[in-house]
Amino acid sequence: MPGLRERIERRLLAATETSDPSLTEMTSHLVRAGGKRLRPVLTALCSAVGSASDGAPWLDDVTNDAVTGGVSVEMVHVGSLHHDDVLDEATTRHNVESVNARWGNLRAIISGDFLLARASELAASLGTDVAQLLAAAIGRLCVGEVQELQVAFQVDRSEAAYRSAIEGKTAALYETACRIGGMVSDAPDSQVEALGRFGMGYGLAFQVVDDILDVVATDDELGKPAGHDMVEGVYNLPVLRALEGDDGDQLRGLLGGPLDDDARVKALALVRASDGVDQAITVAEGFVEDAVAALDDLPPGPATSALAAAARHLTAGLDVTPRG
Repeated sequence: MPGLRERIERRLLAATETSDPSLTEMTSHLVRAGGKRLRPVLTALCSAVGSASDGAPWLDDVTNDAVTGGVSVEMVHVGSLHHDDVLDEATTRHNVESVNARWGNLRAIISGDFLLARASELAASLGTDVAQLLAAAIGRLCVGEVQELQVAFQVDRSEAAYRSAIEGKTAALYETACRIGGMVSDAPDSQVEALGRFGMGYGLAFQVVDDILDVVATDDELGKPAGHDMVEGVYNLPVLRALEGDDGDQLRGLLGGPLDDDARVKALALVRASDGVDQAITVAEGFVEDAVAALDDLPPGPATSALAAAARHLTAGLDVTPRG
């Protein structure tokens, strides 16, 4: 879908423009670094559900409102990355220098704030309902982030707390992206609800897969040290499951506080040797199936099929062989 992606990129870059060249450089920095643009692509696909066209041309019918709605969600995501990198003291993002590393924390926060404001402006251009939905998603993102901060370095973090946090900080934006797709295409309420359930399942699966990769991928693949979440005191699903395994006590003895590099390597080895990764894959696959099941309430067609394929792609062929 190169034509659709090009439209998304153009609209996204245009939305980062400000009256101040230096601010524009900051707001567009991570956008120009690239990305998969999953959220706006999902918005576009959801807006096309029910299309009677066969084959690729149906993508040409995606409206400008659908592109704008998807871009508004993507801008919330990018703005949150500006803020996240300040909190994490990150130096790189998408294989480029992070905004805070290049321009400082204050400018990173301000530029992130601008992106959230512009996202809200775009959503408002699509109507009150879309604006309210996006505002609620931003609030849910903040709650999810705070929930995660509150349990930092807690080895007794519950899976219920883990799920609540990732629903807010990750899945809520995917749910919102999908709902907006239905709303801008005037889909019936029942269809918008089904699209929302799809987005929630997709977002939960996406985050669990991301957490799996955090412990099995290499530093080069991640663009940061493997096990970064453990270093930050964020004990994700593979780690939580490993803590319940045979070597859980040994892992528990390493966690609970800051990790130096030797401890990080040891903790990674314990997680990789446990059943935690395999169990997390099973959970992710369950979320994928939840997403696909939601599509049963949608009319069949190329867009609905594309959504199902996108969800299944998250876990299909996932290489979890430790490579670090």
